Amino acid sequence: MKTLYISDLDGTLLNSEQKLSAYTINVVKRMIDRGEIFSYATARSLVTAQKVTEELTLSLPVICYNGAFIFDNETREVLYETYFSPADVHLLREFLYAHNITPIVYSFVDGKECFSFIEKSATAGVRDFLDSRIGDSRWREAEDEDSLYAGKVFYITCIDSDTALAPVIHRFKSDTKYQCVAGRDIYSGELWCELLPHGATKANAAMHLKRLMECGKLVAFGDGINDLPLFENSDECYAVANSVEELKAKATAVIGSNNDDGVAKWLEENVLGV
Repeated sequence: MKTLYISDLDGTLLNSEQKLSAYTINVVKRMIDRGEIFSYATARSLVTAQKVTEELTLSLPVICYNGAFIFDNETREVLYETYFSPADVHLLREFLYAHNITPIVYSFVDGKECFSFIEKSATAGVRDFLDSRIGDSRWREAEDEDSLYAGKVFYITCIDSDTALAPVIHRFKSDTKYQCVAGRDIYSGELWCELLPHGATKANAAMHLKRLMECGKLVAFGDGINDLPLFENSDECYAVANSVEELKAKATAVIGSNNDDGVAKWLEENVLGV
């Protein structure tokens, strides 16, 4: 029975400097060379995920945008996709506008993957995000609300104060029509509230990838709240030591931290047999 091994990136496979250690790279490459089925599931886009994983030379499909998409890691072809309906976009837009929140909106506009923003409305957190994305091919400055929500929308990110985002989290956290993932960015400490279509979860994407790769077992690794659905749908699931407590409670076991190569050490001992 083939096993699909899926790891989160930030806070899990990546260390606190947003890098893969030489040890982790070595272990994952040995996994791949041996024919093991290893991939990742991340909230990152394919663009930013490839930047931090390029040394792994992964050929298998990868899960991005918290499960909204599966991409072919070599050709960038979309293998699985989830979008908001026009009615959902209208509801989200009206609610956010009523609460003076101007988000970053991810969409495909005329077939091109974009993240759109309104410069004059950017919060300090949004500006930090933009500063880290200068030169990104998805960059799209919108002139107004109509332009901001153009195209096929699949992901909305709000970065603001706790007070500003409280109504958004309250409104959408328990609404089963949407996925609402709220938490502190592990690098900046800013509060992020991310809104996705109902079906856009790492769990749903992992189940699709599991069928695509004809695997009979799923083993997952993670650290954050957004990994909970994935853990609940895995045969085995391992939380790194720096994980949130809710994830540790769901885990098969707690392993070493991201800064201690916890995932790689588990793989080396339990898969490679060293």
